[in-house]
Amino acid sequence: MRTVDLIHRKRDGEELSPEEITYLVESYTRGEIPDYQISAFLMAVYFAGMTDREVSALTDAMLNSGETVDLSSIPGVKVDKHSTGGVGDKTSLICAPLAAAAGVVVPMISGRALGHTGGTLDKLESIPGFRTDLSIDQFRAQLQELGLSFIGQTAQVAPADGKLYGLRDVTATIESIPLIASSIMSKKLAEGLDAIVLDVKVGSGAFMKKQIDARRLAQAMVGIGRRKDKRVQALITDMSQPLGFAVGNALEVMEVSQVLHNEGPDDLKRLSLELAARMIFLAKITPTLDDARELALNKLVDGSAYNKFRQVIEAQGGDPKALDKFELLPNATGVREIASPRAGYITAINAEDIGRASSMIGAGRDQKDDPIDPAVGVILEVKRGDRVDAGSVLCRVYYTKEDHVEEAAEMVEDAFRISGQRPDSPEVILEVV
Repeated sequence: MRTVDLIHRKRDGEELSPEEITYLVESYTRGEIPDYQISAFLMAVYFAGMTDREVSALTDAMLNSGETVDLSSIPGVKVDKHSTGGVGDKTSLICAPLAAAAGVVVPMISGRALGHTGGTLDKLESIPGFRTDLSIDQFRAQLQELGLSFIGQTAQVAPADGKLYGLRDVTATIESIPLIASSIMSKKLAEGLDAIVLDVKVGSGAFMKKQIDARRLAQAMVGIGRRKDKRVQALITDMSQPLGFAVGNALEVMEVSQVLHNEGPDDLKRLSLELAARMIFLAKITPTLDDARELALNKLVDGSAYNKFRQVIEAQGGDPKALDKFELLPNATGVREIASPRAGYITAINAEDIGRASSMIGAGRDQKDDPIDPAVGVILEVKRGDRVDAGSVLCRVYYTKEDHVEEAAEMVEDAFRISGQRPDSPEVILEVV
């Protein structure tokens, strides 16, 4: 078969067979098809879309391009949680210990920050000594012992996805639901999971800005998982304002510790408990979702989840004392307060602007190899619906270098909308798919 013919047919909206899609992925991974042809194919998919059969075939081809993690020797149901990325989204560090404390085996293969969204690995590595570069054998051994381990994606897992993602990033084809869904699910299915809980973010700080697009992505990923006989549920959750109060790696670890002590922001706690409950329910630990919610709450209140997280930190070379002694975490050297220009109610906090400002001062990265400053970020003092007085503090910007602080402070200040009328309270969980 000829690559140009397949591009032509996809451009015209025709359905390609699984064999044809496998040919494209395998040949490109082996270096037999040049970047310019696969770029054309990706653009054709961007405009013409894909059928369910094509999306499943693309997922399978990427999944089979490398190794899969065999966790069959570990007893118990293996459940992971994946978020499509947001600002202040540190739920993995809360729901994973909650689920593991309840008896779920949680193999967390996580990612790094890119753009204005945070990465689980970067947050964990702000804990002194914490290692995420475990071998697969070490990963398995820790899962056997503790039921939870956090590692980064290895080059051997779904290598075709890595190549295709790099090309999508520079060819303006990132925002394609079939390509996003197959990218995420090929990596997740390579982990040897039995079930997956998906957190699909929507709003200013999310990849998907419209709820209809978030729903389509959630449905596509759930469909892929179920066609592979996996138990999958997706929550569509609000990312119109940052989740919790803290944005920035070490700052978010501090907030995780607060939540695991059954304190901290209500929105973050509610979402983390619901994600954990669905992980517990899909693992068949409890007969009903309500029972799973009760068990998750019990594991939070009795300190089991906090203790589980401490054990994981210690097992992966980190200092668990940092969860109680925040001075052991990286700390910023400067702080800038952002004051409210007038009295009123907070009607909106643009999450993307907060994320971009945090990234600008070092909390995130534009390229995957950029260094990160784990100490910096933003801590909100208010959320949507709160009343503020003129001159009261809206948030604080924490930094270690003066570069870009003025620009970041202006961006943060512009992120807040203040009105004389109180807005409706936002819902954190918008839909379940």
